[in-house]
Amino acid sequence: MPQRRSHVAPSAAQTELAAALAALKESLEAPTDFPASVLAEAAASDAAAPELDMRDIPFATLDPRGSRDLDQAFHLERRESGYTVRYAIADVPGFVTPGGAVDAEARRRGQTLYAADGTVPLHPKVLSEDRASLLADVDRPALVWTFALDAAGVVEDFRLERALIRSRAQLDYVSTQAALDRGEEGPAMLLPEIGALRIAQEKLRGGASLNLPDEEVVRAMDGTYSIERRHPLPVEEWNAQLSLMTGMAAASLMIEAGIGILRTMPQPDEKSFDAFRHQTEALGRPWTTGRYGDYLRELDRADPMTLPILEAAASLFRGAGYVTFDGSVPPDIDQAAIAAPYAHATAPLRRLVDRWSLAICLAVSEGREVPAWVRESLADLPALMQDSGQRASRLDSATINCVEAALMTPLVGSTIDATVIEIRGERATVQIADPAVTASAPIPDGAVPGSVVQLHVLRADITRGEVEFAV
Repeated sequence: MPQRRSHVAPSAAQTELAAALAALKESLEAPTDFPASVLAEAAASDAAAPELDMRDIPFATLDPRGSRDLDQAFHLERRESGYTVRYAIADVPGFVTPGGAVDAEARRRGQTLYAADGTVPLHPKVLSEDRASLLADVDRPALVWTFALDAAGVVEDFRLERALIRSRAQLDYVSTQAALDRGEEGPAMLLPEIGALRIAQEKLRGGASLNLPDEEVVRAMDGTYSIERRHPLPVEEWNAQLSLMTGMAAASLMIEAGIGILRTMPQPDEKSFDAFRHQTEALGRPWTTGRYGDYLRELDRADPMTLPILEAAASLFRGAGYVTFDGSVPPDIDQAAIAAPYAHATAPLRRLVDRWSLAICLAVSEGREVPAWVRESLADLPALMQDSGQRASRLDSATINCVEAALMTPLVGSTIDATVIEIRGERATVQIADPAVTASAPIPDGAVPGSVVQLHVLRADITRGEVEFAV
């Protein structure tokens, strides 16, 4: 059956929601417009043409439908002993002048923000959605990683080169998944095979993927909003493995060179593991043996208890940050969920730090000195990314809260069913099925994670993003 969606009908509440969402960006100091100097510099910028020409290779991109800021393009082929994977990344370092107006504005923003009423991009759209984007059927400079994989998906060798490429197809997740399910040939036909091998390698490393359902605020043509939740498609997970592989390669290059910036995350401590075990027992799906990554990987998506378990597992994926080094490599450089050193190096159109990673990796690959601007600013990056990450998190959370309050407005005064996801102290996190809302509520007597309880909706404040319940 078609997925049922909850919408806020056009009303005074709908007008209030639009105003609340607009006010959010102002309260978070999220810059929506670019200064004239930034726009002028972006319009005039042009990356030098690479000497290496790879336009004969039929690259393709794979992103959500309608995307214009295309950071990556791939090309997959078999070789006698395994596979060759080419992964092209938008040459943002070639378009942005260090110390210029675009650079300064990007450092202020940190990353692209995704709001319900549109994005707040890291770079002007003339770069991020046009001249630097790996759009189909146009020549683009790119930083191309070429991987030699063996039959088991292990990376035997890799290299990074700056080249001119031409993407031949702009694929989207839904259509590509459908084509793969039908067994059709196309640019992504080897992606399930290679993706599955890389997932198997992740499992051997002890890595773990949370794969929480996407929670996206969608605005319809009539101006109504809804929250859509869905699990990532298999093709998204396979595609993500290409990015993870590239991030690990970038980390290895920087570690070998003794200069770089890594994305790190500590291993969960025993207290966190014990708490998660108790939660899985309360939900009737106990984690008793093996590594937590294997347990999460084997969860049945059709099981109604999977979402509460994944929500509880989020406590195991905390503490991520960035570490920089120029000289000696610091200890504790692993990203625990990936179970390897890792760097952000595949989304330079949307994330500031990737430009530094790519500039370092290209210099190391070409046997050049790392650019002075990289060394001079490297230590500033963790704070810049932390600030932008907190801004993005607050925007995401506040947006969802405002929309959920709007969705609950028609139900004020009524009694509804909700499933308890987690209990902390005297409050419970509950999941309401229709409308699809996750909220905090008082704990009914005898409730445990997994219980279906009845709640009375007392109040829904759209501006504050608050919903109040009574048992």
